[in-house]
Amino acid sequence: MTDTSVPSEATEATEATEATSIGRRTVLIATGATAATLAVGAAATPEAPTAGTADTGNTAPVAAAAVCTLTKEMTEGPYYLDGQLVRADISEDKTGFPLQLTLTVVDDDTCAPLNSALVEIWHCDALGEYSGFVGNNGHDEPDNGTFLRGAVLSNSSGVARITTVYPGWYRGRCIHIHLKVHTDVTLTSDGSFTGGQELHTGQLFFDETITARVAALSPYSANTVPRTTLAQDSIYDEGGAASGLLTLTALGGSPTAGYAGSLTVGVESS
Repeated sequence: MTDTSVPSEATEATEATEATSIGRRTVLIATGATAATLAVGAAATPEAPTAGTADTGNTAPVAAAAVCTLTKEMTEGPYYLDGQLVRADISEDKTGFPLQLTLTVVDDDTCAPLNSALVEIWHCDALGEYSGFVGNNGHDEPDNGTFLRGAVLSNSSGVARITTVYPGWYRGRCIHIHLKVHTDVTLTSDGSFTGGQELHTGQLFFDETITARVAALSPYSANTVPRTTLAQDSIYDEGGAASGLLTLTALGGSPTAGYAGSLTVGVESS
């Protein structure tokens, strides 16, 4: 795993502007009837698998006449680390409300699901700290360099499920999760991956009403950094699902029970 230098608080917002000027690869998010069909199929079984490959019991039917909408990629940000573990549960021992992610990866031209695409995510904990960079948000805690980081292979329906916890926040950014999609990776003996092609770099976002409820409760309320809302964020562009806004479903009657989050992500696969 390769570490990087400690970034400044303004680095991620600056990189958002740079990413536009560089002309990074665009992606497509399925919308309309196609997205609805995919979302229903993807969310039908929210339970996370127990291995690095998503289970194959779920199906996500794809409409014959696919309708897709272009959307720009989001910045990788300053907290990415190479060589993360391929695993379906990245929560380790971090406290927080359960989050069951169901991400459906589809081809941008046909909206057909991509099998064996590696979906990688990373995000901060309830106190706004990233593994490998603990202390950047002003809190002192153990840092093993792996918590809340990992990846899973999509199944034949393009579905990748990852279990984690609802993220916290750090100075200057709304609550979010970072996302990469790779293809043709090689799984390594140490449980990680190497090689392949990176098709997409983006971010996942959360409904502000739900986030406000979560943020008011422990352990999130112990975060001493002022929270930036979705509307105040310098990177989210109010584009809804086309810009990574998750569909969230409560897993119980209280925020402490957690949420299921789903999104259909289309990528340029050729």
